[in-house]
Amino acid sequence: MKKLVSVLMAGTMALSLAACGSGKDNANTFTFANELDIKNLDSSDADDGMSFNAMHAVIDGLMDVDKDGKVTYGIAKEHTVSEDGLTHTFVLRDAKWSNGDPVRAQDFVYAWQRILKKSGNYAYMMGSDGAHLVGADELMAKNEAGSELTQEDLDTLGAKAVDDQTLVVSLTSPASYFEELMTFPCYFPQNEKFTEEQGQNYGKSADAILSNGSFVMESWEPGSKAVFTKNEDYWDADSVKLDKLVMNLVQEPTVAAQNFDSGNNDYAPIDSDLVDKYKDNDAFWNVKSGFLFYVMPNLQNADLQNQNLRKALSLAIDREDFAQNVLKDGSIEANGFVPEDLSKGPNGEDFREDAKDFTTYDANAAQEALNQALQELGKSEVTLRLLYGTDESPMDTMATYLQNAFTKLDGLNIEMVATTKQDRIYNKEANGDFDLACTRWGPDYGDPTTYLYLMKTGNNNNYGKWSNEQYDALLNQVNTELDVQKRWDLMLQAEELAMNDYANIPVFQKGNTALLNPKVKDLVNQQVGTPFTFKYVYKEG
Repeated sequence: MKKLVSVLMAGTMALSLAACGSGKDNANTFTFANELDIKNLDSSDADDGMSFNAMHAVIDGLMDVDKDGKVTYGIAKEHTVSEDGLTHTFVLRDAKWSNGDPVRAQDFVYAWQRILKKSGNYAYMMGSDGAHLVGADELMAKNEAGSELTQEDLDTLGAKAVDDQTLVVSLTSPASYFEELMTFPCYFPQNEKFTEEQGQNYGKSADAILSNGSFVMESWEPGSKAVFTKNEDYWDADSVKLDKLVMNLVQEPTVAAQNFDSGNNDYAPIDSDLVDKYKDNDAFWNVKSGFLFYVMPNLQNADLQNQNLRKALSLAIDREDFAQNVLKDGSIEANGFVPEDLSKGPNGEDFREDAKDFTTYDANAAQEALNQALQELGKSEVTLRLLYGTDESPMDTMATYLQNAFTKLDGLNIEMVATTKQDRIYNKEANGDFDLACTRWGPDYGDPTTYLYLMKTGNNNNYGKWSNEQYDALLNQVNTELDVQKRWDLMLQAEELAMNDYANIPVFQKGNTALLNPKVKDLVNQQVGTPFTFKYVYKEG
C-alpha cells in the first residue's frame, strides 16, 4: 500500500512498509545515502544540508530537537530570558568533548567569534538577520571594510562566558525564535585549543573534529563514505540506540535505489525519474521540505530593472504543471516567498494562509507584460542568461522547464548557463555574473524573516541587488516590534511589497522523496535547520 507522509517529522511516521531494502547489515547500524558529499564539519564554514547532517551527528548545540522534532535542551540544561527579551542566560550541563575536555561556555563564545572573524558563510546569522547579537553587525561591517578583527574587537560581541558553565547572550532586539536558532549548526561550540591546533584542517577529516554529541566520526572518505560510531561518553548516551551510522556519499538516485533494493542502504533519496517506479511501493517516503526554489533577477542588468519584464517572467511559469506533472515528488507550487508550514501567527494560522497568493500562470498576460516591457526599453527583443547548478537536483529540471516557458514568449531569448552549485553561488552570483539565477533557500529557523531578510538591502544573499527603502523600513520595524500581531502584519506587508515588485520569482516548494527501510523508526526529519537528526534512530526486529 502506498504511503504518502505529509508531516514534517519522520519520527512520527507509522509506516506499514513491506520487507524491501531491509538491510544486510547489523540491526544496530543505519546506512544513509545522499547525492552530495560532506563539505566539512567546521560550523564557521559549512553551509550545506549534508554537512549539517554530519555535523549534528557529532556535535550538540545549546539546544537540540527531541524525537518529535520539538526544541529541547542540548548542552544547556537551563535557559532564562530577561523581561525585555534582550538577555539570554544559559547554564550548561556536565558534558565532554571526545578528547576528555569539558564543554565550556567559552567554547560557544570562541566559535561565535571565530565565524565572525573568518567572515564565515553564516556569519550574518549572528547579527540583525538572525540572532541579533550585540556588536555582530558592527563586526561584520568592519570586516567588510577590509579591517582584520582584533580580539578586542571580537570581545564586543554580546556573548560572554561568566564561568565555565554559564553563558550570557545580549541582543539588540528580542528574537522569539532564539531557542530554535540555537539548534542551528553555526551556533555550535568549538574546542578552542583543538581547533587552533588543527588550523586550516579543522573539520576536514575524521581526525580533525571533536565530538560532544551522539556519535564520533570514525572515518571519512570524501566522495565515498563516512562512518560514525556511538559516543559512549555522550551526556545522553542512553537515548542513542545505534552502534554505527554510515553515510554513503555522492550516490546518484538510481544507484542509491539499487543499493536500497539490495539491502545496502536503509535510506535512499530518489528523484522524479524514479517516482513512478516506486510510488506504489510500501517503502516510498514523501515529505514536504522547507526549500523554496526561485528565480533571482539581477537588477544590475538594466533590462531587468524593468518591472514589466520581471512580471512577464513570473506569469509565464505554470508552477502547478511543473510540480505535479514534472517533479511528481510532493513538491507544490509556490504562491509567495515564505513557504507553507514554516510559521504560525498569533491566530494560529500558517503564514501562507494569512498571506495573499502572488503567483499565477497566464501566458497571454505574460506576453502583454513583455510587449509593454519591450516598448518601455525601446527594444524588439531581450536576451537573458539563465544560470543554474547541475549538481543541485532538480535545479537542472527546473532550468529546462523555465527555458521552455520563457522562450514561448515572442521577443524573449534565453541562454542557458550550466555550472556547479559552488561556482553558481560563490563566483557567478557573488560577482553579479548572471541575468537570471535558478536558486533555492532552506529555512534557518521557523520565522518568516529567514526568507524575508534575503531581500533586504545589503543582505549577503541578495545577489540580485533588489533594493527598496520601504521594504527595509518594514523589516527594521519587524526587528523591534514587541506586539506579536503587529509584527506579523508587518511581515505580511513586507512580503506583499516585494512580491508585487517581483523582487524574486518563486517557483516551487520542494518535496522530498526517498526509500526508507521498514524497520527504521524515529528518524527525525525537519523542515527547518538541520535536515536529519540520527540520535533517536533504531530498527525494529
